Amino acid sequence: MKALHELGVVEAAAAIRAGEITAEQLCAALLSRTEAHAGLNAFCALDANQVLEAAREADCARGSGKRLPPLHGVPIALKDNINTKALPTAAGTPALRRHRPAQNAPVAQALFDAGALLFGKVGMHELAFGITSNNTATGAIHNPYDPSRIPGGSSGGSGAAVGARLAPASIGSDTGGSVRVPSSFCGVWGFRPTVHRWPQAGIVPISATRDTAGPLARNVADLVALDGAVTGQPMDVPVRPLTTVRIGIPRGHFWDDIDDETGRLCDTALAMLREAGAILIEADVPDVKALDESCGFSVALYEIARDLDRYLQGEGLALRFADVVAETASPDVKGILGGVLDPATAISEQVYREARDQQRARLQQAYRSYFAAHNVDVIAFPTTPLPAPPIGQDDTIMLNGRAVPTFPTIVRNTGPGSNAGIPGISTPAGLTRTGLPVGLALDAPADRDRDLLAIALAVEAVLPPLPVPR
Repeated sequence: MKALHELGVVEAAAAIRAGEITAEQLCAALLSRTEAHAGLNAFCALDANQVLEAAREADCARGSGKRLPPLHGVPIALKDNINTKALPTAAGTPALRRHRPAQNAPVAQALFDAGALLFGKVGMHELAFGITSNNTATGAIHNPYDPSRIPGGSSGGSGAAVGARLAPASIGSDTGGSVRVPSSFCGVWGFRPTVHRWPQAGIVPISATRDTAGPLARNVADLVALDGAVTGQPMDVPVRPLTTVRIGIPRGHFWDDIDDETGRLCDTALAMLREAGAILIEADVPDVKALDESCGFSVALYEIARDLDRYLQGEGLALRFADVVAETASPDVKGILGGVLDPATAISEQVYREARDQQRARLQQAYRSYFAAHNVDVIAFPTTPLPAPPIGQDDTIMLNGRAVPTFPTIVRNTGPGSNAGIPGISTPAGLTRTGLPVGLALDAPADRDRDLLAIALAVEAVLPPLPVPR
């Protein structure tokens, strides 16, 4: 059998069910490993006694002879913006550091009902409004492949914990790339479901139009199982033969101005898929850059004040959006959200309505037309234009010898699909010559999540697994 910390969700559940290991043994091994790699700063809340007690209860239940739920005894880490009764939900921001929700978020409860155990809360970019996870309030989270580099964000703790083998899987959230970017940077798989496929209640929000929770794991079978646990659908899907898969390659925008190593690894991955029988169709998504820019930030920057106030009120908290912003610690987040409060820079309702109802509809139609016109099942592109940059480059990063803005550059490729609300997966494509992971993204039409997962299973069988981080 694999080392305990290498077991995935499905493997661990099977081993516990068969009596090959106990939940307590698995959790103890992961707690020990997490303590040994505490320098990654992946976790913001983790109660070892609580974890071990839950594991012992799971082991007792197994011995009772009762029918066990499918994820029985498997520890899962949750992002710090997902409500849990057992641990605080702070969204990485000082104003919420003492917030103890009265109820688990529906996403969390679905996993617990399926037998999963809460293995701590993982850190994040403050209020999920950033991509570096360099959080002034809780400290920078580090990339397991190179601790001097960012893990991506905003679900940086999820990426670091899963990549470093501290947890079999984690649930993050994704508004513009916050599951797929850390998956790419940390060498794991990340799945953004079609928006509203997963329940969004009980999660500290940015944008009701764009937000969704989603899983990070080290294999596709685990993504499928977690998706099934949350949605109530089957916890496996048949592999889609690659010989039946048509992949669109939109070179314009998505492949423009990318790092050489990123391009090399993604092109190599595509060549392997073609060799395995996939049909590649070179075709661009018309006007995708302009359409994305016309709706993305206008929607998020308008909705965050409204939606965060609704969340705070629903949680019975006296705080409001302005109070949270006043205590925000990270300069980049405080600057952006301070602009939301300033009447001179705030997004007007008219601009917001046009962005959400008109420009976003045009973007969605552009995707529908693309998939239909070219008869493609998915489109493929580099998840990010470059590998993980160094910690501390919050304002600008270097890309192809030029200083470019950090946030919009890193989410350039994941943003359009997020704004359109379609499902996407980041696939580990390989390591650069300096040992940094690169991700290849696959986006599918809206509500074709299970088809996307079936194709990802076939892709996984062709691409070589990444080496474990040192």
